[in-house]
Amino acid sequence: MEQEENKNTEKKGGDKPILKRIGHFHNKYYKILLLIPAILLIFSFVYMFNFNSKNHDFLYKDISLTGGTTVTLYEKIDSNKLKQDLSSQLIDLNIRDVSDLVTREQKAVIIETTSPVEQTKQVLEEYLKHPLNEKNSSIEFTGASLSESFYNQLLIAMLFAFVLMTIVVFVLFRTFIPSIAVILSAFADILMTLVTINLLGVKMSGAGIVAFLMLIGYSVDTDILLTNRILKRREGTINEKIFGAFKTGITMTLTSLFAIIISLVLTGSFSIVLNQIFTVLSIGLGFDIMNTWLTNVSILKWYVEYKEKKIIK
Repeated sequence: MEQEENKNTEKKGGDKPILKRIGHFHNKYYKILLLIPAILLIFSFVYMFNFNSKNHDFLYKDISLTGGTTVTLYEKIDSNKLKQDLSSQLIDLNIRDVSDLVTREQKAVIIETTSPVEQTKQVLEEYLKHPLNEKNSSIEFTGASLSESFYNQLLIAMLFAFVLMTIVVFVLFRTFIPSIAVILSAFADILMTLVTINLLGVKMSGAGIVAFLMLIGYSVDTDILLTNRILKRREGTINEKIFGAFKTGITMTLTSLFAIIISLVLTGSFSIVLNQIFTVLSIGLGFDIMNTWLTNVSILKWYVEYKEKKIIK
């Protein structure tokens, strides 16, 4: 009986030595660890400044945001050869395949270009050597002014959502530095994700920008959980509070990330809308892990330790 009780006691306190070792390491190096996201954030600002100077915008936009012609061909075509042959005849040509979810068999080809409808249709008919009709294709045209208006409305919606999130965070915590830490982490998630998307050369659609709106919500939930545990929970040391929040928060984030990656693999090949949404969210959640558990944790710990030293003095 005594041996069983000793084993149970060891199991209950089994994470204490681990917590102490991690806590000792974190106490010693958390300010140095803060340099990692800080350097990435500085790089992101510099990159976006240069990107905006060259492109006069913050991202690469697809036809839905710039205006142009979209043609969907319901036949099997070598998309690489098609792009190579028509690049000189159609402006800003972009081609992608649409495949069956199960068999991965090509079902259609989507062609996007800023060239006018008549020119695009004529070039394709000459290349394919047969007329385009409702049975073998579909053609859509989006005007430049309409696309620009839609793009501006999405940016305003995103800015409005971020401002509302900022207000909610300040009302919730009513403390300047912890609130700023939450907002900074969420902003860093968005900025670093945007930089990664641009480095990959992805042309964003309206769906991609909507995914950034979703990312604001994903980014702030673990930060609020962490800040709430550290500032409002009385029992336990700061390292115990951080460790408890980490176990809950990382489970939430990894569960969401796993589900999003699976969805990206399953649906990404046949839906550009879902592909962009899941790509943005998966990249953003990856950065959220770093910004929550390096950036926000380090700032909060620094803040709490500073307050405790001030009280002692």
